[in-house]
Amino acid sequence: MNTKTYDEKRDFTNTSEPKFQKSKPKKGLKFVVQRHDASHLHYDFRLEMGGVLKSWAIPKGPSLNPKDKRLAVMVEDHPYEYRTFEGEIPKGNYGAGTVYIFDEGEYESLQQQHENDEEELLKGLETGSLKFRLKGKILKGEFALVKIKSEEQNSWLLIKHQDKFAVADKFDIEKLIPKEIIANGKAFKKKVKNIAIIKNENLIIEKTKHDYKPMLAKLSSAIFDEKDWFFERKLDGYRIIAYTGETVELLSRNGIKYTENFKSISEELNKIKEIAVLDGEIIAENDDGEHQFQWLQNYLNGDKTNHLKYFVFDLLSLNGNDITHLTLVKRKELLAKLLSNYSFSQIFYHPHLPEKGIELFEKAKKEKWEGIIAKKANDVYYAGKRTNSWLKFKLNNSQDAIICGYTALAGSRKYFGALVLGVYDKNNELKYIGNCGTGFNDQKLKDIYGKLSVLKTDNKPFKEKVNQEKNVTWVTPQYVCEVNYAEWTKDGLLRHPVFKGLRIDKTPSEVMKEEKIESNDFPEKANEEERIYDGKKVKLTNVLKVFWKKEGYTKGDLIHYYEAVADYILPFLMDKPLSLNRHPNGAEEPSFFQKDVEVKHLPSWAKTAVMHSESNNKDIDYLVCNDKASLIYMANLGCIEINPWLSSYKKPDHPEFMVIDLDPDGNPFTEVVEVALAAKLVLDEMDITSFIKTSGSTGLHIYIYLAAEYEYSLVRKFAEYIANKVNENLPELTSVVRSPAKRKGLIYLDFMQNNRGQTIAAPYSVRPKPGATVSMPLKWDEVNEHLDFHEFNIVSVPKIIKQREDHWKDIKMNKTDLSKALKQMDRISTKD
Repeated sequence: MNTKTYDEKRDFTNTSEPKFQKSKPKKGLKFVVQRHDASHLHYDFRLEMGGVLKSWAIPKGPSLNPKDKRLAVMVEDHPYEYRTFEGEIPKGNYGAGTVYIFDEGEYESLQQQHENDEEELLKGLETGSLKFRLKGKILKGEFALVKIKSEEQNSWLLIKHQDKFAVADKFDIEKLIPKEIIANGKAFKKKVKNIAIIKNENLIIEKTKHDYKPMLAKLSSAIFDEKDWFFERKLDGYRIIAYTGETVELLSRNGIKYTENFKSISEELNKIKEIAVLDGEIIAENDDGEHQFQWLQNYLNGDKTNHLKYFVFDLLSLNGNDITHLTLVKRKELLAKLLSNYSFSQIFYHPHLPEKGIELFEKAKKEKWEGIIAKKANDVYYAGKRTNSWLKFKLNNSQDAIICGYTALAGSRKYFGALVLGVYDKNNELKYIGNCGTGFNDQKLKDIYGKLSVLKTDNKPFKEKVNQEKNVTWVTPQYVCEVNYAEWTKDGLLRHPVFKGLRIDKTPSEVMKEEKIESNDFPEKANEEERIYDGKKVKLTNVLKVFWKKEGYTKGDLIHYYEAVADYILPFLMDKPLSLNRHPNGAEEPSFFQKDVEVKHLPSWAKTAVMHSESNNKDIDYLVCNDKASLIYMANLGCIEINPWLSSYKKPDHPEFMVIDLDPDGNPFTEVVEVALAAKLVLDEMDITSFIKTSGSTGLHIYIYLAAEYEYSLVRKFAEYIANKVNENLPELTSVVRSPAKRKGLIYLDFMQNNRGQTIAAPYSVRPKPGATVSMPLKWDEVNEHLDFHEFNIVSVPKIIKQREDHWKDIKMNKTDLSKALKQMDRISTKD
């Protein structure tokens, strides 16, 4: 029985979900199916076993139709008492949403050995094949849960057996749900107000709906002078979005309401008659014009010694018109004009210095500022984004950190010795970053201890060993603080951290290690440059051109991405003819395909191959990309995505891979995942090792390595055979019909990619889609209901590949023998 995962995910002071207890279930094994309308609607299927509820999340819910093979993702064990839980899980908690018991009752193993019923079920759980009979009010008869073979796999399929309770018609579980239950779920999601995430006797903190999220700056170190850039003082307070008009609201970057806490600011903003949305920072300043973050904390705790001021540096909306699409120059002109119409004592226009970043940074050093901010003058406002358009340069290293515990007293100090700190990594796991024992006075120690002492827990949140771990009292990770530090150690720990203050304007979920952008990440000062790769010179042009307008990603960002992943993508491009899909003006602008390159215009080192094009019925020169220089050359041409043949120019009629492209027609991505897992089940039965990647858009691509041993005609027929098998198993979700008009609402099992001259986005290829998504190789156990292809983009992927092994590194060690696979399938068919 594993209770730790369940407990760690829940704060039982904020949710009425049951805790684990040493209960003695009554005779007879129980099951329950709960409709869970959370961020994604799904059904939780739970079977009593071993004193707990073994649990699976089923996106589409169980079905009484044997043709429906429902994806079921195994999740953490739940307490036996959870089978009677109904109601709401409050917002701000894990799994926030509404829970409704769809069906419940007893169940038994199909082995008919009632005395050892549970033993048989536990054996089936271990082997990945559970067969049981449900005795519910709705769900009745025989079912099977079959585990999908893969390393560390948690994906199963729930299948109804053909019996007297089975139905032949399409089974839509949502039609069996009372209308008021569906309405309650929708109403829950529409609630404007949220529960306070932090309790503090001195503050009124309320989370509320907000339309604008502040644009964020990237941390950098290479200060510069540059035309068309603004430079301004970095303030050390609370970032506040202010709404003016009939009512005034002050909201923090994550939506916490500060209208009453900064009442004097709110009252001054009432002077503004226009309906406007302002972006700025509130600070606490002394009589000499200095300010510190801790002074603002003191102000909120009742110390009014210093003066509250709101410095406004951006205007996002005016009189109901969103203006974030305007350049910073125009927005600041409108802001200055708006504020000049009124007389304020606490609200100020935040000035900037054009072009001269080095000069302002020197001033920052002399006057001991927090640092400076650099902003592109002619760029738009990327709400909620952190882009190269805004950069921050700090004089002191600082880092937000989550307080996860405290050490015992040492010496004469009162209350506690040091705070135990952590941050979230890219996999959403808490990582230990060190202990902070300096920067406190007696009052701070008392205040912090008072907040933490009520959050004690027995759960250690880190896998890593912690300094002075035997003396640590763990706390629920609810509070965020900011610390100054000297540097990061090689082990990923803070050296000499000094406590700066609590960040009650931030939530733990947003706290990650703040990385300084490397030189290659830095926005190019010149619009053209030359780079050399293994002695091959590549001229880069228009690197400042924005290729993704909403995200602010430039052509230079695209080039930097392909530099970062070159070693990963090149093995899939080696000797392959390429069809160039060129987007000279960015992802959202028209593109054109170019197969026949003009050799005389290519660099002397560029490699080409003469191939016969059946579509053009002539010999043409294809570009071949065998090195980094060629890859970057293509990116500079505006090739956002890289589209190779499946075969090399040396063996053009023999594909290296067989590919099945799962192409949805507006289907939810969870359905694409369900089809992919069904395809894997077919391939596993044939003893075929398969690999999967996101398409970079709404589909998934399944790859099978053939080592160029078979001709396209055979490979295409084999892929068609597999597609038909999957279609037989999931006819309600899939189609093998090519015409979109004849497969509306169905996922196309595209086997026609396996033709000479056809191309497909390479693994690690960027796609010209919103978010600059990437076609990302995956492990099969990542293919589940939680998979989100948006998580893989030109910003995240270079970091991801540094932190984990290459999931496709062994793909060419798993050659498939097609004749052997067919014989295996024949044996299975004969056995059946």
